[in-house]
Amino acid sequence: MRHQTAIGAAALTAGLAVAMSVPAMGATARTAPAKPNPRALAAVSADTFVAAAPATFKKAPKDKIFRTNITSGLRGLQYVEYQRTYDGLPVFGGDFVVTTDADGGVQSTSVNQTTQLNVGTKATISVAQAAKTSRARVAKVTKSTTPRLTVLAEGSGKLAYETVVSGYQKRAETKLHVFVDARTGKVVKTFDEVRDAADDRSFYHGTVDLSTAATSMTDSTRPGHQCGGQGGSAYTGTDSAWGNGSGTDLETACVDTLYAVQKEWDMLKAWLGRNGTNGNGRGFPARVGLNQVNAFWNGSYTNFGHNQANNKQATSIDVVGHENGHAVFTNTPGGDSGGNEKGGMNESAGDIFGALTEHYVNEPANLDPPDYLVGEEVDLVGQGPIRNMYNPSAKGDPNCYSSSIPNTEVHKAAGPQNHWFYLLAEGSNPTNGNPTSPTCNNSTVTGVGIQKAGQIFMGGLSRKVTGWTHARARVATIQAAKSLYSKSPTECNAVKAAWSAINVPAQSGEPAC
Repeated sequence: MRHQTAIGAAALTAGLAVAMSVPAMGATARTAPAKPNPRALAAVSADTFVAAAPATFKKAPKDKIFRTNITSGLRGLQYVEYQRTYDGLPVFGGDFVVTTDADGGVQSTSVNQTTQLNVGTKATISVAQAAKTSRARVAKVTKSTTPRLTVLAEGSGKLAYETVVSGYQKRAETKLHVFVDARTGKVVKTFDEVRDAADDRSFYHGTVDLSTAATSMTDSTRPGHQCGGQGGSAYTGTDSAWGNGSGTDLETACVDTLYAVQKEWDMLKAWLGRNGTNGNGRGFPARVGLNQVNAFWNGSYTNFGHNQANNKQATSIDVVGHENGHAVFTNTPGGDSGGNEKGGMNESAGDIFGALTEHYVNEPANLDPPDYLVGEEVDLVGQGPIRNMYNPSAKGDPNCYSSSIPNTEVHKAAGPQNHWFYLLAEGSNPTNGNPTSPTCNNSTVTGVGIQKAGQIFMGGLSRKVTGWTHARARVATIQAAKSLYSKSPTECNAVKAAWSAINVPAQSGEPAC
């Protein structure tokens, strides 16, 4: 659980004490005050802004606002996250983000709610009824939490019980959040934390040099990252030479997994300015040997199976990058809950982080060269890549946004944002050897390069809220481009052109370039 700081006079005073430097007694006039830490400046500035502008954040009289996290980004940008309670109850969807610059200046806000909450907080159905209804949503239940009264930030609010039910749907693992209306007893919302996809010797990359402990597949330089079998413990050995290079050897699968995870971690830092997978210097464990033609992230760890032919593990760079990319998405503001449209954007985020990692590693053609295909090396079901980012329709997925996307299966619904990212990075008619990409409005888009596109995408994710949509992402990425490239309109205009090219139109109140 993230640390919570209440917004009030005491919190602001404490924040100012961190930000200010007081000379020691006897110091000379030449002693310069220490430069305030950007995170401390961000906390004070954002807290002050939130307290001074309650209407901006739809604050109701019964609301209490809490600062939960600060994530640092490129150019000194800080993303300050907030949640709220209503009449003492947690609010699902009451989140917002305040973005500040290196000097603490407020640059933009992202607010999930559209109106103040005004709802009664007395339930008429019992906890036992809510638990029974929630557990019925999972075929095989292994455990469930006690239902918790929650306010859903939908309109003026809805009182519901939230229960987390873990288990299996058919053979697939699930960790399902179920919201049961506390007055009618009907299920009003669900979301699943499990997101699926599809001298060390690896299968995909030849001989590589992993950073691991001497006798354990644990990465001490990237805290939280380790790899092992289905029991959850890291593999151990008598030395730090891992794997035999076979497509069926699970230790080799861990070599591939840790290699990809380490490269993704390095890419996040070097290209996107992010400190670790969770944004605060930590990553997550990985498991291999899943007996499924699948791979997934379940909110706590990544898990990798094999292809349909059972001669390769699903541990190529883009697949590992995809699943670990879900971990990044989960650990940005707004989390990974909030509706089917957001689920498709989460799947797309995984594909984008996989592509970014492939391009950062930049392996030669005989290994896993960078491209905008997903899972082509694994050949998951014998049909080559499972998704195509420059032309999603080549794999039967939509190229363009439409009103049907929020009701489209999430992996297929990844198509529009994948297409947007490719257009932003490479353009519709690249001159660097990458494929051409059709646009939905017959426009021509000029790309800004994958590194800049990744920075803008990350800047957008850092402004994410619970109710994430393509329309909100358009505004957030435009804000990101303006913050990151304030002296040039080129990047901002490219972001707008790429969104328009997949039929996400200009939004009311979006910044001008």
